[in-house]
Amino acid sequence: MLEDLHLRDPYDGFVFLAESVRNPPMLKPHRHVEPELNLVVGGEIRYVVDDRSYHFTAGTLLWLFPGQVHQLVDRTPEAAYYVAVFRPDRLASLRDSDRYRALLGDFPPGEGVLSHRPPSGSFQMLRQMMGELCAGGLDPDLLNREAGFGLTPGFHFEHSDPVGLNAGLKHLYLCAWRMTESGRREDPMPPLHPAVRRALEQIRISDPPPRLAELAPRCGVSASTVSRLFRAQMGIPLNRYRNSVMLSRFMACMSSKDQPTILEAVHAAGFGSYAQFHRVFHQAYGQGPREALFTKKG
Repeated sequence: MLEDLHLRDPYDGFVFLAESVRNPPMLKPHRHVEPELNLVVGGEIRYVVDDRSYHFTAGTLLWLFPGQVHQLVDRTPEAAYYVAVFRPDRLASLRDSDRYRALLGDFPPGEGVLSHRPPSGSFQMLRQMMGELCAGGLDPDLLNREAGFGLTPGFHFEHSDPVGLNAGLKHLYLCAWRMTESGRREDPMPPLHPAVRRALEQIRISDPPPRLAELAPRCGVSASTVSRLFRAQMGIPLNRYRNSVMLSRFMACMSSKDQPTILEAVHAAGFGSYAQFHRVFHQAYGQGPREALFTKKG
């Protein structure tokens, strides 16, 4: 559950633009010692954070703290959001400031996810700042495949100007916090129903992910009840989450050292047929798998 983001000298953190059309969904619950900042610039994303569901739309700035277990559960096909993480050991001087000390804790001040919708001018400033910090980084396709920090062994974030990146990251960190502390916090969501928690877990850990008829007995409720509760609390149909888990497995299989064929990866991910996989893939990414996997994006 504790994820190593492989941040080493000379980098104080990293930043990249995560895009649904490039980025395989990382759907496992995890946390890391580095505080994380997201800026949603397009579409919508959904997280489960500490047993509560959150929905963020374009224009939202949000923080994920080291003590918060978070799991991405859904994104719209056009979703795009900057992800920045910061090494806490490089921010130790902030402990001397009452204003910024809370940023170095394991949990946010108050309850729930700390988020804010900055005014248009402030939002555009952050967006431009994060875009400029991405310049000089690795290829966006590569960063998206590796979720910024590295899903395959041996990968490490790199940048052509570490000094400039580090200075920019600290400035970004402080600017984003000043915007957040002056904004209005969203009310915390109610805890997830036990059946919804069980459904999330069972779909994520089972091979293949169970269909509704198999899932309901494991959740201790009827099929109609778990389906209704899941949609009500997660904001998406249960089958959509199941499809996302299988897509995540497919992408992981395709990037493995075994170099499987597409059809081999389709079956390993749990899809019943190539036709089903192609339909789900196109719905998620807006194009077919061969175009997405083998066509270079600009």
